[in-house]
Amino acid sequence: MSLLLVKLALAPALVVGSSLAGRRWGHQVSGLLVALPLVAGPILLITELEHGAHFAARAAAASLLGLVALASFVVVFARVAHGRRWLLAVAAGWLAFLAVALAFSATHIPAGVALALAFAAFALSPSLLPADPHIADEPIGPLPDWDLPARAIATALLVLGLTGAAAGLGPTLTGVLTPFPVSNTVLAAFLLVLEGPVQLDAFFRGFLRGAYGFCAFCFLVAVLVVPLGAASAFTIALCGALAAQLVARLLAGASRDRVDASPDASPDAQAATGVRPASAAPAAAHVARERAATGSAPPRP
Repeated sequence: MSLLLVKLALAPALVVGSSLAGRRWGHQVSGLLVALPLVAGPILLITELEHGAHFAARAAAASLLGLVALASFVVVFARVAHGRRWLLAVAAGWLAFLAVALAFSATHIPAGVALALAFAAFALSPSLLPADPHIADEPIGPLPDWDLPARAIATALLVLGLTGAAAGLGPTLTGVLTPFPVSNTVLAAFLLVLEGPVQLDAFFRGFLRGAYGFCAFCFLVAVLVVPLGAASAFTIALCGALAAQLVARLLAGASRDRVDASPDASPDAQAATGVRPASAAPAAAHVARERAATGSAPPRP
């Protein structure tokens, strides 16, 4: 019951908070926030308290393999999402996640190898996303009043359904299913329908960049929770997650600067860095919503 209450409290709060951050600072920031282990971390901590350190260590190591499945979800969802077919994209993404997660659940892979696989998956995923159309989304009006409550309710319903379906699982299955894309599903589906594929692309790329922190967190919990105990292991793991996100952001910024400095830089070259030139799109969408709300027309050329 305690695990369910944590999920019901944290997952909707993360979705709403990330949505608000995306509207304020852009959806790459929203993706970075979702990549933090704000839900999976407490789940693993409660797992340790209820089942012991060895169970939690195995679940955390398996969560790294679940992150490989999560990268598969992102790629498949993005590629199916053309034409704003959100329901088909959700179904295809979930099938991809479950196929990879269940395949890994039958294996016993050391935490170090699982970390390398997760890093490789997130490094490769940006190049597998659909090509950026290099155009802004169509202007949209103010987001509906029911948007944020609907996101929170959808997240809570997903949590309830998944928790009931996953009851009584062992450490490996518990671990690989811990990163199930609840928050990603809700945010991606609402973004696709209400704001369009350019905003969805920004969200996914922010998430893929921040997911290295998620990987670091799970790995540190897996190797430290038995020798150090829960308090020290989870504290170090959280610090490691934040440090990994910072390093990933600095490396992405340096790579972008190199591409921007090149006289022959093209949109495709920028795409190869994993950072798309869609950062202006959130501002453009925000301006479009403000104009629609005030009834003002765009300036004439």
